[in-house]
Amino acid sequence: MGKTKDFRNLFIDQLRDLYSAETQLIKALPKMAEAATLPALRDAFLGHLEETKGHLERLEELFQAFDEKPTGKTCAAMKGMISEGDEIAHEKYTLPVRDAGLIAAAQRVEHYEMAAYGTARAFALQLNDKSIAAKLQLTLKEESDCDKKLTLLARSAVNERACQEQEQLVNA
Repeated sequence: MGKTKDFRNLFIDQLRDLYSAETQLIKALPKMAEAATLPALRDAFLGHLEETKGHLERLEELFQAFDEKPTGKTCAAMKGMISEGDEIAHEKYTLPVRDAGLIAAAQRVEHYEMAAYGTARAFALQLNDKSIAAKLQLTLKEESDCDKKLTLLARSAVNERACQEQEQLVNA
């Protein structure tokens, strides 16, 4: 059955889950950018891709601090959310509606990441490691900022365009 794991092991498992999530997202974001039709949305996805690469590097630093390797865990939640995003990208939605769906999928990802980084930060604080908690807080803030950018895009342009197109289809 193996050795019983402690709270530190749980924390490391959380970091492994995040590492897997960020690795999967690095592969998915270029596809989401390609599927987006609004240039600002495409730019937001590509900008977040660069940020996500930084998140992965920050996680690698944390693993080094614990003398651990970032392997052995697959984030099933991210795998599912990316799959749902792929479905939206390949459905026969009109282009503005597809952009709205891509934002919805991306925001699910951001909310998951915010929850996961918030939990990992709380664990680091419980382990009395303020330095690691601060690094996790930085990533948490970046994920929150991305979510706010997506909300702004949705409210200022994307959802309205998608809705107007719907009205045109109904009135045609």
